[in-house]
Amino acid sequence: MKNLFNISLVLFAAFILFSCRNNDEIPEDIHEHEDIEKLVVTATNKNNASDVQTVNYIGGVADKHLHLEVGATYAVKLDFQVKHDDHYHSANNDIIKEKDEHFITFQFSDSDVTVQRTSDDVVRTDGNKVGLSTEWKINSVSATGKANIKLVHTPTSVNQNYPSAENQQGQTSGGETDVNALVDLH
Repeated sequence: MKNLFNISLVLFAAFILFSCRNNDEIPEDIHEHEDIEKLVVTATNKNNASDVQTVNYIGGVADKHLHLEVGATYAVKLDFQVKHDDHYHSANNDIIKEKDEHFITFQFSDSDVTVQRTSDDVVRTDGNKVGLSTEWKINSVSATGKANIKLVHTPTSVNQNYPSAENQQGQTSGGETDVNALVDLH
C-alpha cells in the first residue's frame, strides 16, 4: 500500500511539474513565410538597350503584355515582392538567402522561347541556378503566346536543364508553388 501511495505521489508531482511549464519557453518558428503578392518582370532587349519592358503581375493579373520581337534576345530579371502596409518591397534577398528552398520554372504556350539561366543568377548548393536572372531568345510568338512563371518553395528535386541544357526552362517535383504568373507575350 505504501508503494502505491509513493508511486501516486511521484506521478502527481510529475503532472504538476510539467503542466505548469511556462509557454514562453517553447521555441517558436521564427521563419515567416510571407505571401508574395507581386512579380515584376523586366525584359531588356540585348540588341536595343532602349527597349526595356516591365510587367507588374499583382493578384493574378498582369498590368500589360510583353511585346517580344522574334529573333531578339532579352535579359529577363524577376523581382518577387511582398506587401507591407501600403507598399511593396522585394523578397529577392530572402529568396537568395534561402536559395536551396526556391526554384523558378518557365513554360511557354503558343510560342517558342529558349531560356538560359545567366552567370549572374543565384546558384543553389546542388549546382542548379534559381532563375531570377535569365535570357530569353524569341524564336516565335503568336498573338496568344504566354509565359507561365512559377516560383516553387521547397521542391523535392529540381532540374535547370529541362528540357535541355540549351533550353533551361526548368522542372521541379514536389514543393509548393508560391507564385504562378501567366504573362501575355504579344
